[in-house]
Amino acid sequence: MSYEELHTRLAAHGQEHLVKYWPELSQNEREQLASEINKLDLSEMSDIFHRAMESTKVILEKTDDDLKPIPQAHYESVPGLTESKVQMYENIGFKEISESKVGVLLLAGGQATRLGFGHPKGMYDVGLPSRKTLFQIQAERILRVQGMAEEHTGKAGKITWYIMTSEHTRAPTAEFFKSHNYFGLKEEDIVFFEQGRLPCFDFDGKIFLDEKYHLSSAPDGNGGIYRSLKSQGVLDDIVKRGVQHLHAHSVDNILIKVADPIFIGYCKTKNADCAAKVVRKSSPSEPVGVVCRVNGFYKVVEYSELTDEAAERRNPDGQLTFSAGNICNHYFSSEFLLKICNYESKLKLHVAKKKIPYVDANGIKQKPSEPNGIKMEKFIFDVFEFAENFICLEVARDVEFSALKNADSAKKDCPSTTREDLLRLHRKYIRQAGGIVEDDIDIEISPLLSYGGENLKDLVENEVFSISPFHLKSMHESMNGNGTNGVNGNH
Repeated sequence: MSYEELHTRLAAHGQEHLVKYWPELSQNEREQLASEINKLDLSEMSDIFHRAMESTKVILEKTDDDLKPIPQAHYESVPGLTESKVQMYENIGFKEISESKVGVLLLAGGQATRLGFGHPKGMYDVGLPSRKTLFQIQAERILRVQGMAEEHTGKAGKITWYIMTSEHTRAPTAEFFKSHNYFGLKEEDIVFFEQGRLPCFDFDGKIFLDEKYHLSSAPDGNGGIYRSLKSQGVLDDIVKRGVQHLHAHSVDNILIKVADPIFIGYCKTKNADCAAKVVRKSSPSEPVGVVCRVNGFYKVVEYSELTDEAAERRNPDGQLTFSAGNICNHYFSSEFLLKICNYESKLKLHVAKKKIPYVDANGIKQKPSEPNGIKMEKFIFDVFEFAENFICLEVARDVEFSALKNADSAKKDCPSTTREDLLRLHRKYIRQAGGIVEDDIDIEISPLLSYGGENLKDLVENEVFSISPFHLKSMHESMNGNGTNGVNGNH
């Protein structure tokens, strides 16, 4: 496309400043800039900017009358279920897994910058006895739950793992999986795709230049997954494979029960099109969003949007009224995803005013000290309001949620807290299976041996565990000698 054609196209949308430095650019730089501009649907970008600015004006006054907790009929709590009910859900989940109807949507786009680790967060090793990374732990949970489904049904099914990376993390993530032989999974059962990006705008709707030949842009948030699923052929793949249930979660929860058969079975039984796992808020002031109903629609209300009165309100039994803490752990039927991706443009845009470096009118790169523009993102949970049958499953925090977000200096949601949370849970599993272990013993159970505390009794009953650190492995791992640098379990 010639300069004149580019200029005409941009001018129609008030963005002709993007080719201001064309005469100064080399051939390669011109090609890069033209390619970036051609990828944009300029009328859509203009629409997105105006929608974003409107949404910041319409700050919903959530009066307490509009705000309701999730009705009991749409809510169950795993710790409160009978053993037979849990078993029933799990068996239904195993059946769906054995028929290859279950997929996992992993949100793995984040760089671990806050951890001071210049790689995709899934490659992080929190210092477990086995030195396994988040990716390896999750891959091995998939392998184990596939095996459990086969043991229960006599039929071997496959879980398809859809991994959303970002533009920058895709290559290193794919390379990491390849160099680790896909952690024992089949390469064809893993599908990588990329999170999208949106341009950064100034307050007048002009797109910033980050360099004279490069537009300024930012990731479009985890809610960008819906557009990426459609634009990159992932929805077609889901249909082609006959996947009916998708378990979506972020990579940074070290306790995630990947493709949890209980969750899948619960959602299938209730014929849900969309669901959320939640944990009970630890206190009124815990800064997590809560899942609730606003004007009859299911939404996640951010901590900052809840009035103090609503945050502190309690039921007659003393429990917090708005206690369903959102942990980015969701279920979607494939039917719902196919539908939602068609009206993804209706998703709310969340606007953040930011200090965005840019090339100014004199061609000089500026680093502003005050916010000078906006970045926009979409959130994965903003589709809840479009669901026809939305349900919630409360799970125990100590069993299913510990997030890795910060460096150890933060003393919270950091490598040492996630490591300790996992080791504490594994000590609990050992004790439940009849083993004896003191609180100061670091004992890790391989996901290939046990997904959620099962399959341990024969190994640990009446055994005293006194060596620390200790990695209790599956027979297969012990024979192959893989997956650990620490002291091996020799059972």
